[in-house]
Amino acid sequence: MNAAAPLLPPSPLADDQKAQLLSLINGLDTHALWWLSGYSAGLAQAHQPRSLALVAAGQTVTSPGERLTVIYGSQTGNAKRCAERLAAAAEAAGVPVRLLRADAYPTRELAEERWLYVVISTQGEGDPPDDAIGFIEFLNGRRAPKLAQLRFSVLGLGDSSYADFCGIGRKLDLRLAELGGQRVVALAQADVDFDTIALPWHTQVLEQARTQIQAAPTASSNVTPLRHAVAQSLPQWTQTNPFVAEVLANQGLTGREFKGTGFRTYGDNDKDVRHIELSLEGSGLSYEPGDSLGIRHRNPQALVEAVLEATGLDSNATVELDGTTMTLGPCLEERRELSRLSRPFLMGLAEHAHADDLKTILEPGNTQFADLVSTHQLIDVLRRWPIRWEAQALVNALRAPTQRLYSIASSRKRVGDEAHLTLDVLRYQAHGHAHLGAASGYLAALDEGGQVPVYIEANERFRVPVDASRDIIMVGPGTGIAPFRGFVQERAETGASGRNWLFFGARYFNTGFLYQTEWQDALAKGELQRLDLAFSRDQAEKIYVQQRLREQGRDLYDWLQNGAHFYVCGAIGMGKDVHAALVDLITTHNGGDADAATEYLSQLQREGRYARDVY
Repeated sequence: MNAAAPLLPPSPLADDQKAQLLSLINGLDTHALWWLSGYSAGLAQAHQPRSLALVAAGQTVTSPGERLTVIYGSQTGNAKRCAERLAAAAEAAGVPVRLLRADAYPTRELAEERWLYVVISTQGEGDPPDDAIGFIEFLNGRRAPKLAQLRFSVLGLGDSSYADFCGIGRKLDLRLAELGGQRVVALAQADVDFDTIALPWHTQVLEQARTQIQAAPTASSNVTPLRHAVAQSLPQWTQTNPFVAEVLANQGLTGREFKGTGFRTYGDNDKDVRHIELSLEGSGLSYEPGDSLGIRHRNPQALVEAVLEATGLDSNATVELDGTTMTLGPCLEERRELSRLSRPFLMGLAEHAHADDLKTILEPGNTQFADLVSTHQLIDVLRRWPIRWEAQALVNALRAPTQRLYSIASSRKRVGDEAHLTLDVLRYQAHGHAHLGAASGYLAALDEGGQVPVYIEANERFRVPVDASRDIIMVGPGTGIAPFRGFVQERAETGASGRNWLFFGARYFNTGFLYQTEWQDALAKGELQRLDLAFSRDQAEKIYVQQRLREQGRDLYDWLQNGAHFYVCGAIGMGKDVHAALVDLITTHNGGDADAATEYLSQLQREGRYARDVY
């Protein structure tokens, strides 16, 4: 890149120049975009840009103070990265822009907003990510303003394994339009290989912003390098460029550890939960308790061989993927998703197999779709609806691997350059065959000295309180306990004076009490003040953590009233049950007003005192 020549002249670009600039921006990685944004800011200070006319609905608008606002709602970090890339590119193009997480957006300003781009992910079956709950509630509430002046566009990120694909993105797009906003680019809905949709949307909305938003008369006061705010936090190691970590330990936590071909059936009380320790020495990687570790897994060989057998394909068949020629076996092992199903794949299978029953399942609104994807892996549908496959056709039909994130179960202040994980290995018998989780099976097979590609996925909303005197309440059944092991370690190492209260649940005390001796030791040392347990199958009545919350309602409410932070980690369904229990117990102790209890929890979320990491 030649820094001596201006990348963006102050006068409007010709069509071929626009295309070249947009192509350049879309091809850059995040680091290059932040460099470009800073460079453009420098140009803006040296060359006052010529005013551009804002053309909207056939009218010329000359409002010198206009800017673009980019908001993101993100659960796993993908929406955040898409929004950062868009904001950096807009700034590089000389567009006044601000980038905000949804829960940091001052909703009072929405009535005056002129240009708004939103990148938002859908969590589970149509739920918003936690950092966007308040923003969505505001838009759907009575206080939402009319938005006749607003120009907007929405990029929804989702997973077509779920029935309500990109549900929040669709609802947000419709709501902004209902309030009077005008779409500048139609809603884009991206699957897990989101760049195939995100990049064309990015190009379109960037061109709209560059040509239609009126530049301010004094560029230096409006083009502020966004890179200064976040450049320091840009990681060296990423999902596309992971660090290769060494396995230091891989040991069983439960009463049953499976070796070789051991499997369990649905409903069996045996689980294989592992504690895995990885070395980050020499990586420069840094994390805080509450962050996640991303794993770039390989599909286990047993899973690859099962797919090859079901399709009748040869592992040595030649295929092409992303311009690279390779053999089918390694392609399936490294580059394709072999466990989770997607609606596009199933639709193609139904068509080629002439499977009317599968077509019926895929009809909009059919609840059987959710049942299918929750009980079937790829291998199951290949066996259930067999067709003759060509190697290239199979590779084209399958999507790229879905990223796997695991809550980090340690504090660097205690373990140094290591990251610990708590892993539930998915092994079971179903549909007459043995099944293995792709990522968990890969990790479970790693011996000490093995290597695994990793990266850090930060979770700024899931942190121990900055005020170390604050009490914390943690709810983490099963492997949801992982981040709270890190929380308690962190609080002990920093000498936090606030109390720690943990709720943990599993099926059985004998086989499911994860880190039992550590918790007992923490209680003895005063690092943990209270521990409530719920083992659902040790008695006739099934007892879950939400029941324990209700039993301790008076004390729990008092802790919250006195400033405690409340955390939940685990499955989405459990998170909803815990939320309902919180509403009930707060209602009981606040005078019986359920609406006030709901608003109480919403206020805790806005204050950062009610945080969830659910999946």
